[in-house]
Amino acid sequence: MILFPAIDLKDGQCVRLKLGDMEQATVYNPDPAAQARAFEEQGFEWLHVVDLNGAFAGASVNGAAVEAILKATRNPVQLGGGIRSLAHIEAWLDKGLSRVILGTVAVRDPDLVKEACRLFPGKVAVGIDAKGGKVAVEGWAEASELGVIELAQQFEGAGVAAIIYTDIDRDGILTGINWESTLALADAVSIPVIASGGLASIDDVKRMLAPDAGKLEGAISGRALYDGRIDPSEALSLIKAARKERA
Repeated sequence: MILFPAIDLKDGQCVRLKLGDMEQATVYNPDPAAQARAFEEQGFEWLHVVDLNGAFAGASVNGAAVEAILKATRNPVQLGGGIRSLAHIEAWLDKGLSRVILGTVAVRDPDLVKEACRLFPGKVAVGIDAKGGKVAVEGWAEASELGVIELAQQFEGAGVAAIIYTDIDRDGILTGINWESTLALADAVSIPVIASGGLASIDDVKRMLAPDAGKLEGAISGRALYDGRIDPSEALSLIKAARKERA
């Protein structure tokens, strides 16, 4: 079980959005590389990065900030936002990313995702962002008619490393993970699922460690970490203890 601290990039800065709205962005650190170092020093093992501008533009916008993050931390980094082609995937992996997250392209061109999994085994995750139970694309700006489980099941057996599932209706407002839909998704596919959107407190971390959540790879935390609602030391100690118990 992994707790992924999040760095969301907007205009080169580390921000958090509310309900996926680019106009409701709070700047938490103007230096994303320094934030990456801080998360590593706190004991986190992974880093979740999103190029918010890139998600809307359909191409990398905060590339310089991402490269600075990669140089600043030894932790593995997964990146989403605007990665829409095999060339983009290969370029980022060559720069040291551990995993790319494909969202919009997973809806628009699922065959590209499957080909990427074949070419870069273990390096491709699918990001499924849902609003009202339907998959959203283009930086959450457009809704599709696809259901979450319907989309996820298209990638069974393709070699997807993880599905990152975000409930947009909860993102950035600290109301807690949507455990019902997240666990339903985890039960419906064999691909590991990472919960995202709304993680609010240490109680959510404890919920993530409950026996029925054992299929999850972990959860992503953003605003709760930045606002001090979750103490990194306490959260990571709980996860370490749970790992020992399961070993």
